[in-house]
Amino acid sequence: MAWLSDDYRYMARALMLARRGLYGADPNPRVGCVLVRSGRIIGEGWHERAGEPHAEVNALERAGDRARGATAYITLEPCCHQGRTPPCTGALLNAGITRMVAAMPDPNPQVAGRGLAQLQAAGIQVECGLLETEAQALNPGFIQRMTQGLPFIRVKLAMSLDGRTALASGESQWLTGEAARQDVQRLRARSSAILTGIGTVLADDPALNVRLPEASRQPLRIILDTELRTPPTAQTLRLPGSVLIFSGVADPVAQAPLQAAGAEIRVTPRGEWALDLSVVMAELARRECNEIHVECGPTLAGALLQAELVDELVIYLAPVLLGNKARGLFQLPELTRMSQRAKLEILEMRAVGKDWRIALKPVDEKF
Repeated sequence: MAWLSDDYRYMARALMLARRGLYGADPNPRVGCVLVRSGRIIGEGWHERAGEPHAEVNALERAGDRARGATAYITLEPCCHQGRTPPCTGALLNAGITRMVAAMPDPNPQVAGRGLAQLQAAGIQVECGLLETEAQALNPGFIQRMTQGLPFIRVKLAMSLDGRTALASGESQWLTGEAARQDVQRLRARSSAILTGIGTVLADDPALNVRLPEASRQPLRIILDTELRTPPTAQTLRLPGSVLIFSGVADPVAQAPLQAAGAEIRVTPRGEWALDLSVVMAELARRECNEIHVECGPTLAGALLQAELVDELVIYLAPVLLGNKARGLFQLPELTRMSQRAKLEILEMRAVGKDWRIALKPVDEKF
């Protein structure tokens, strides 16, 4: 497809608008829309929150009658089914647009090309695939949940220059600087859920919440707690928002104090790593969780890697040394040959304040 320079310009604007829904659109995808007629933008919009109008409807509302004869640049194929809101294909048809350019098809099986076909059958010029890679990067969790039935799992860790996460005593606050900690808040805010293990809860009593003024919602907070040791007085149970505990304990008497404190408890089969992590992640996908943000210790981090459930690692590297008695990053089996080493691909590396942020993904299955 020979795209024009204006096509790139307007789709880039739509992608920028879609990013405005980074914190609020979940569990829906982040989508932006730009309407153009006679070389001028006449309306634009993005999907702000689930249950509210989609990007196309917001853009059409701003354009009004001027939308007739316009081109719509949309970062995701328009929906053609009744969900929380009416289908966007109908809104586009009623508005009288004559051309629609989508960045990518919708991976939702309820759409999956049907929206494009519906518009094309109605006589609209339909094109798809402009800046598709950039559009996919906006919604890794939504795409993975729709295509694989699993959320996108991002594990955040912080380490010293010698690869340690905490002193032998467990003390770790604060390994990184304020800029890195604020960056973590942004990762939390874009996630459907924040997950940790019982070891971190007992050691640090974390809040697991988002502390950004621009964040419009609190992600689901999740604790993996095989033996149900979470204290009913845990800080995270006293904060606004929902808490879900996965446990292997089915005893109603043991569950009662935590339920009284506001937690939901989901009894889960035990697996190779205490709880069956694949069952946990499939359940979270069923609950429409797109991106899971994990903050945990070396045991759970290693278990997720070995279960091949990590899609991205975000590691904050602090320019400090903690010594060889300090705690390591992952608990993994001992290797006897260098050929056994697990490989990671560096996706991004940049400075965040005085620290470095390294984003990586596993590239093999040798954990």
